[in-house]
Amino acid sequence: MYQETFNLQAELLKALSHPKRLEIIHLLRNQTLSVSQIQQMLDLPQANLSQHLAVLRENEVVASTKEGKQIFYKLAHKNFIKASDLIRQVLIERYHDYPMVDELTLKMKDLVPVVHDLVCKMRLSPKTASYAYKYQNKNYYFCASGCLSKFKKNPKKFIKN
Repeated sequence: MYQETFNLQAELLKALSHPKRLEIIHLLRNQTLSVSQIQQMLDLPQANLSQHLAVLRENEVVASTKEGKQIFYKLAHKNFIKASDLIRQVLIERYHDYPMVDELTLKMKDLVPVVHDLVCKMRLSPKTASYAYKYQNKNYYFCASGCLSKFKKNPKKFIKN
């Protein structure tokens, strides 16, 4: 039984060991989303997203419900977010002296104000944002790569003066 616990843990970690799957978990941290919402936020092809969701579903990381033709996903357990945040904190502490492309990552542990992703309007904080982007000397935060890329294509569409 002792060894079996480690085997089960290894299988779960394998299911989590892809950047897009971690991003999906991050998106679902405080909400339930439809497949089309997740697809739009991640800017992933439908087939690719379906594969990632299948892995997460098979390993009971996410739970799904069907309403009409739409399928909605939520995290199966709130501790997946705690685990993800703890690992992120380890990385922030580990790499605090490394020069990085986005220097905001180095200061994330000191930031706590609530912000909104300008593209999808998801509520997040600089600490929980997947991406930070500096535009015209102002910092913007995004839930996922798809929202960031949409913002980069046309920032003026999302910024209200």
